[in-house]
Amino acid sequence: MNLRTVFASALLLALVPAVHAADKAPVDAGPYVPSPSSVVSDMLTLAAVGPRDFVIDLGSGDGRIVLTAAKVFGARGFGVEIKEKLVKEANEAARLQGVADRASFTIQDLFKTDISKATVLTMYLLPDTVNMLKDKLLNELNPGTRIISHDYPLAGWIPEQYRQFDLEDKVAITGVTTTLIYLYVVPAKAEGTWSAKLPAHLSKAPVRLNLRQQITRVSGSARVGGKDVPLEEARLRGERFTFKLALGGKTYDFTGTVKGRTIEGSVEGGGTKAVWSAAK
Repeated sequence: MNLRTVFASALLLALVPAVHAADKAPVDAGPYVPSPSSVVSDMLTLAAVGPRDFVIDLGSGDGRIVLTAAKVFGARGFGVEIKEKLVKEANEAARLQGVADRASFTIQDLFKTDISKATVLTMYLLPDTVNMLKDKLLNELNPGTRIISHDYPLAGWIPEQYRQFDLEDKVAITGVTTTLIYLYVVPAKAEGTWSAKLPAHLSKAPVRLNLRQQITRVSGSARVGGKDVPLEEARLRGERFTFKLALGGKTYDFTGTVKGRTIEGSVEGGGTKAVWSAAK
């Protein structure tokens, strides 16, 4: 039996009794397995972590991800872990490294932790745990928050980027050298019916946008001049929404920022550039 199978079995034993039970002890999401130090740097680099970021690490172990984010990348943040010994070691390391004012660690259940402050969220968790967190990530993180997952993807999400490489240190952890890092960006909520105002040369009347969304995937159509025109190459990255519309024999490029119940942006095509907006 390889280590991956052992870890999965341990996870099932830990989670079956009650994953989200109220007023219970923190949920054990599996055995502590540290990310190799070289992978930590790669994770934070892929997320473009900087001094303006707040990094939250779920299942922080000895604290190496948040400590590196603070000491090397100048960020602030915290880690959550259920093993008291590891939390004490991580906080002591923060003190010794001179970053205790920017990096801290607490004993918490990662399923119950408030993650809303994160601009970057990192995790090296087993695949079942990663996917049990999907709704929490969508509901609590702000659009544009970067998520870094080591080895295991978020099912149904399209990664913005991913890295794959071989690392001998991983053999002792997973039994293979393969290492994967996935970068995701939390999408805004764009699904629904929008009333859009386009430049007069495209439509003098309000245009109805019907958008469908499946996490990071967006599709839909625009009702223009009594006809439904499909959105082409629709893409949502955080709050940034882009698509193309073919109108009057020309293709127009739309860019907009989704802020709650409004979208504001610009449209280019036919040698002109103008503003457009939409509201729910």
